[in-house]
Amino acid sequence: MTAPSTFGLSSEARNLHWLLTNLVEEVPGIQSVAVVSSDGLLLLSSDQSRNDQARQAQTRTAAKGPRGSAADLATIVSGIGSLTIGAARLMDSGPVKHTMVAMDEGSLFVMSISDGSLLGVHGSADCDMSVVAYHMALFVGRAGHVLTPELRSELRKSLEQESAGSAR
Repeated sequence: MTAPSTFGLSSEARNLHWLLTNLVEEVPGIQSVAVVSSDGLLLLSSDQSRNDQARQAQTRTAAKGPRGSAADLATIVSGIGSLTIGAARLMDSGPVKHTMVAMDEGSLFVMSISDGSLLGVHGSADCDMSVVAYHMALFVGRAGHVLTPELRSELRKSLEQESAGSAR
């Protein structure tokens, strides 16, 4: 994993980058992580090259993006989040805390952070789901109180600035 540049970011933004990097490095089986805003935009990703691909995909008009990019993970996380929120409303069951999709060759975990933001984790087939879920809950507990509208805006602007820099 390539650590994203945190130069010029607030201490809260740097802390979120550190938490995300720590999550990926400390938990076996995690392949990629994305933090997505309530409107479906990628705020943070575990892989800098995936961040670059996501920025390019977000600026393209075509819906087709690079396979396996952070934009793909952000789209999937946002869609699953919307679907489960709608289901919970229809069932009058209260807010959604987390969702897990188990597949033959991997797992997908989605957990609510705050104010509609979501944490999505793509895990390998052999990851320990309970360990991943536990560490995601720790991330959410630590990140939830700092993921303010101002910080989300700063993270989006940071992605846009990096995109402008990599386009040159």
